[in-house]
Amino acid sequence: MGKIKVGVIGAGSISEMHLNAYDNNKEVELAAVCDLNEERAKQKEAKYGAKRIYTDYKELLSDPGIDAVSICTWNNSHAPISITALEAGKHVLCEKPLCKTVEEALKVEEAVHKSGKILQVGYVRRLGTNMKVLKNFIDEGDLGDIYFAKATCLRRLGNPGGWFSDVDRSGGGPLIDIGVHVIDACWYLMGKPKVKSISGNTYVKLGNRSNVEHLSFYKASDYDESNTVEDMANAVIRFENGASLLLDVSFTLHAKEDELSIRVYGDKGGAELEPKLMLVSEKYDTILNIEPQIDHLTFDFENGFQNEIDHFIDSCQGRISTISPVEDGLEMMKILCGIYESNKKGKEIHF
Repeated sequence: MGKIKVGVIGAGSISEMHLNAYDNNKEVELAAVCDLNEERAKQKEAKYGAKRIYTDYKELLSDPGIDAVSICTWNNSHAPISITALEAGKHVLCEKPLCKTVEEALKVEEAVHKSGKILQVGYVRRLGTNMKVLKNFIDEGDLGDIYFAKATCLRRLGNPGGWFSDVDRSGGGPLIDIGVHVIDACWYLMGKPKVKSISGNTYVKLGNRSNVEHLSFYKASDYDESNTVEDMANAVIRFENGASLLLDVSFTLHAKEDELSIRVYGDKGGAELEPKLMLVSEKYDTILNIEPQIDHLTFDFENGFQNEIDHFIDSCQGRISTISPVEDGLEMMKILCGIYESNKKGKEIHF
């Protein structure tokens, strides 16, 4: 195949990572950028040399010259845009989460199978350097049977506002926005076991906290002080193979500091992926902490996105199978929605 002609749908902040990575890939031609805000689409067109701009994604997808798309829009539009793109014969890279509900995920999966096209879910941490190194150790059996994992992503102040805090557009708060990354990292390292049951809690206690002064945080381009999503969530996730995952995640919490931690434990060793890669082993009756000598012990953000885009293009070219297929997106929606459902019903959810 020649160059892959790509369209990027949604020109918000995350699209910059996609556009920059596509720009660096010699097998890509940026065919189009689409955004409801025409001026924002024009800015990306000027910066990255896109051939065309659109304000209606359906018009972009009707272009037979476009081979693949990145979907960088609000969560509530991920499923309909993905399905329309697949039906139009396009390969799809969809930002996480895949969608808002399990029902939507099943429809997207069906569209993938009918189309024969690739859908890659944006689990970018799978393609970080530290993840690649640790996954190799796990695949070679150094950690043994992984039976327990802990995923933490706590912000003391960090509700982005705008669409992120509007449940109708986002589908939820920190759980579905940042929690999905740490859950997926653990689940991927554990070998992607099937979920058996979930006991989850969500809390709405602090809200937007716009009153806080002298501490900056990321704000969405459409930031306002309204909020209809949870402040924080926690859960115990049990898998069919007997393993379990403990989760806590927040947009806002009375915590001393922000915390990011991804840890897995096996019967031969353990490991921390974040805040920096560290393996724990035992040799000659002595416990060892092993720090790999690599450039990036923590997630290398820009390189991770470049790896993700390069991986997607390699998949479109037929050289490899995608590392994050639609089936993984469906299983993750079962987990995310299971936590929300468990909280709503006040009991453990069984699958």
